[in-house]
Amino acid sequence: MMENLSYIAQLIIAISIVIVWVFRYDNIILEFKQYGLSNFIRVSVGSLKIVLATLLVVGIWYNSLILIPAMMMGFLMLSAQYFHFKVQNPIPKYVPSFLLLLLCILISLIRLKVL
Repeated sequence: MMENLSYIAQLIIAISIVIVWVFRYDNIILEFKQYGLSNFIRVSVGSLKIVLATLLVVGIWYNSLILIPAMMMGFLMLSAQYFHFKVQNPIPKYVPSFLLLLLCILISLIRLKVL
């Protein structure tokens, strides 16, 4: 049961990352400029998120690939929360990365057998 919940969360995260970093990339460019971050940082973060999202999907078949990518993705989502706070974005801007952060925490707790 919990394993299936983890798989669903993994897919939600992966699909969300692809939608934002592939199909809504123009918005990402604007956000990173607002945060004062370089193009190199934007490309590095995007590449890492795509790799981590891919590992979360592959983790459905290879469970050993889930915990570290989920924790790393959680760190990136926590970082996103920090930058939203730093530039004083309105609360609705915080919601997507906060929900993905919660999913990363859920996956990590399931994989650590806390849940």
